[in-house]
Amino acid sequence: MNVSLTPELEQYVSGKVRSGLYHSASEVIREGLRLLKEKDDVRQRKLEDLRREIQIGIDQADRGQVSAFTKETLREIKAEGRKRLAADRRSKSR
Repeated sequence: MNVSLTPELEQYVSGKVRSGLYHSASEVIREGLRLLKEKDDVRQRKLEDLRREIQIGIDQADRGQVSAFTKETLREIKAEGRKRLAADRRSKSR
């Protein structure tokens, strides 16, 4: 396989090799691809989780287990979202 890089990416890869963290440009590229795959896998799992949660909501609606959407409901949803976002940020800063 032959890959062409922009001059900026070529310099970046060369810098990583010069730093001693990697023995070759191939190692740098493999590491980058491994990280990209890991990111894709996480995104796929999140998408599957979201689809599962949506299906739960659809099933609940089909059973009539729904309530009116009010301004108070919106406030509760926003508060829960902010709480989750803060927890996510805390876990990432560790």
